[in-house]
Amino acid sequence: MPVSIREFEALARDRLPRDVYDFIAGGADDEVTVRANEDAFARLRLVPRVLRGCGKPDLGTTLFGAEVTLPVVLSPTAFHRLVDPEGERATARAAAKAGTVMITGMASTVSVGDIAKECGRDLALWFQLYAQSDERITRELVGRAEDAGCRALVVTVDSPVFGRRERDHRNGFHDLPAGVRCENMRDLGGRPGVRDIEMVADLSWDHIDHLVATTGLPVVLKGLVHPADAVAAVAHGISGVMVSNHGGRQLDTVVATIDALADVAAAVDIPVLADGGIRRGTDVLKALALGADAVGIGRPVLWGLAARGEAGVGEVLELLRDEIDRAMALSGCASVQQVTSDLVSCEARFGGFSTAQVPAGRTAERPKYNPVRGPSGRTPSGNLEPPITPPTLPDTTPVREPRC
Repeated sequence: MPVSIREFEALARDRLPRDVYDFIAGGADDEVTVRANEDAFARLRLVPRVLRGCGKPDLGTTLFGAEVTLPVVLSPTAFHRLVDPEGERATARAAAKAGTVMITGMASTVSVGDIAKECGRDLALWFQLYAQSDERITRELVGRAEDAGCRALVVTVDSPVFGRRERDHRNGFHDLPAGVRCENMRDLGGRPGVRDIEMVADLSWDHIDHLVATTGLPVVLKGLVHPADAVAAVAHGISGVMVSNHGGRQLDTVVATIDALADVAAAVDIPVLADGGIRRGTDVLKALALGADAVGIGRPVLWGLAARGEAGVGEVLELLRDEIDRAMALSGCASVQQVTSDLVSCEARFGGFSTAQVPAGRTAERPKYNPVRGPSGRTPSGNLEPPITPPTLPDTTPVREPRC
């Protein structure tokens, strides 16, 4: 068995066609943010506590009523059947066995209903959604998620248009192979067949308000990196936020997720998750310290699935579990709740380390976001209030994802 997530990536690279591997690994433009998501974790250093008599750490936590056995969820990723014949069914079984949440994507190659049937109540299932311009289609998708027993909706808000991924253009990867489709988009609106997933250029808080009014499920916004947007989310009735830059796949040179996390976590009193660049248990520990209630993993799930199917996804999760357990024990933390911001330091420019250089994250009581100075002393740009009228966008045709 591979002994690290990096080894799972290497196996996946060897086994997948080049265009499929590049679709998973690639990002927007020069892929600056793809690299930054991982590099930013390396800049952070742990400052462990000792002699605390903690015993074996408790990795469990609760997310919207679901008890999970480790603070890691499966972030939404597309097209699992590109890497394994069973696709999201295999991924779901692994998540259920690990005792954690699977956020199934709208671009799943197995429908949310079929995923739910595969695992039943053993799986804590959430549904990721792109709001569609036709509200009837959005409502129908939400209804399918509710009927499948999903416990939360995760709405991606960082994609009014598609990012440009040069690897996909270089490889000519614009369509899915025969027999592989976005099954959640089948037979919607009374129309037979599979619709393409639409990116809505005028996506606004109005869409979110309509969605919140449509469902009784908790709604989590995914794709926030600015604390002002998190504050606005609370005002619009959002139950949680997921700090994310879409894995560097949308807008390049966006701030690394871990660099944005502490300010967002300090701005709100709702659950905060984060994804992007998680490769080690120490990365999870750092994210918890900076304010995350849990983290999500995306590419590592697909690498595990490509390498060893259901077993590979489970092994990726168990590797992380073991690494988190060890990192918490060596840092003097008996539980997730004991992981606080003083455990993380940022490398000083001239070689020293100081916990004062890191914005306050998880503390006994989260610091309140100050719209004038921000929790870390930096002056945020922009207005806390969402715009009343979205700006007029040029009439351009964005490059599409591979057809559903």
